[in-house]
This record gives sequence, structure tokens and C-alpha cells, in this order.
Amino acid sequence: MSFRATVLTLYPEMFPGALGASLAGKALERGDWSLETRQIREHGIGRHRAVDDTPAGGGAGMVLRADVLGAAIDAATEASDKRPLLLMSPRGKPLTQARVRDLADGPGVIIVCGRFEGIDQRVIDARGLEEVSIGDYILSGGEPAALVLLDAVVRLLPGVMGNDQSGGEESFENGLLEHPHYTRPPEWEGRAIPDVLMSGNHAKIAQWRREQAERLTRERRPDLLDPQPVTK
Repeated sequence: MSFRATVLTLYPEMFPGALGASLAGKALERGDWSLETRQIREHGIGRHRAVDDTPAGGGAGMVLRADVLGAAIDAATEASDKRPLLLMSPRGKPLTQARVRDLADGPGVIIVCGRFEGIDQRVIDARGLEEVSIGDYILSGGEPAALVLLDAVVRLLPGVMGNDQSGGEESFENGLLEHPHYTRPPEWEGRAIPDVLMSGNHAKIAQWRREQAERLTRERRPDLLDPQPVTK
């Protein structure tokens, strides 16, 4: 059974976007995974299909209504649906490669894309939405974040990358950033490929790559080497 992705959004025209090209697009055409978009506004209130309202307690912006979004989620799911319900949110848990692999090993995902100031907390609690963040910055909506998450997941599905071993040494797969890469020509603008990579000695090459990965991680992401415990 192929990986099934359902996206709840006010802008279904943003999909498949980049997911319709390259490896993900070819996999979509082959049926290795499927993508369904659902328009949240179909469950809007009144003649104008209103989906949002002013924040309780006052404040700027608008908030997606719980009744509207709850109905949209219910219409997209069945009792037997085992796919996790995700909400793309800057306050969510950071998306990690480990979580991406977990999702790729599952039946698919249902992704809610928020807009405006956010969504009513009651629907998050009532439907058990898992809030996921792709970084410490704010986007105009959850759609770009959903595209990022799906791209990360789809490339790990069986057969998508062609060589399933090609992802084994990438950044974050082993807790380190990826080592540098080189290819032809042997020398370019006075810069040569490191001799060890041309030596044919696979043990020394593996050692060099590990050392370079550790060096880059120490310089750029020391938090990966010494993660701080999560405080509650």
C-alpha cells in the first residue's frame, strides 16, 4: 500500500508544487505515494464560507475556527485511519530526520496548514493534532512547511531515490553533518581533490569522511554532539 498524504489547506493550488517535479514527482506518477488536498473553506460558515474570527480576549489578526477546522478534519478521516494528524506550527516540536524516517515507515500523514494568527486551541486538543515546526522562523502559512515535510519523507520511500543506500551518510542520519563531497575535474582553480579520496584506500577514505563530518559538526552544530536535555 502506497504512502498517502492528505493536506487540509485554504490554498490547495499550492500543491503539489515542487513535489510534482524530480524524484518526488516521478514517484507520484508511479503511484509510490499519493497526494490529496482538501479545501478547508468547504466547511466554512454562512454564505461567505467564513473560516476565521477575531481572537477571544482581543488582539490583532484572526484565528481559524474550531468548528470549521474540526469538520474539515472529520471529513478527511475515517475511524480506521491510522495516519498521524500533523499541524505545521512554529511552536511545534522541531522536525528531525528520525521523525521523518518514522513517518516514511508509516501509512501516510494528514497535514493541517494553518493561516492567520493560528487555529483555535480546542481543535488541536480535541483532534489530537501533533504540532510540527521546520524551524525557528515564521511563514505566511503552513503550506510551505508541509511541502518541506513531505519532500523529506517522500525521498525516503522505497524506490524513490533509486539507490536506497544513497541517504545513509547524509546529514543527521548518524547524528553528524555530512562530510564534504568532490568530483571531476581533479583540480579546479588551483584547488585539488584531497589525496586520500584518490588513494583507493577505502578504510582511510571512511576515516577521513568521519573526521570531516565530526569537524563540521563541531564547528557548525555543536548541539548535535552534546544535546541539552529537554526541561519541563
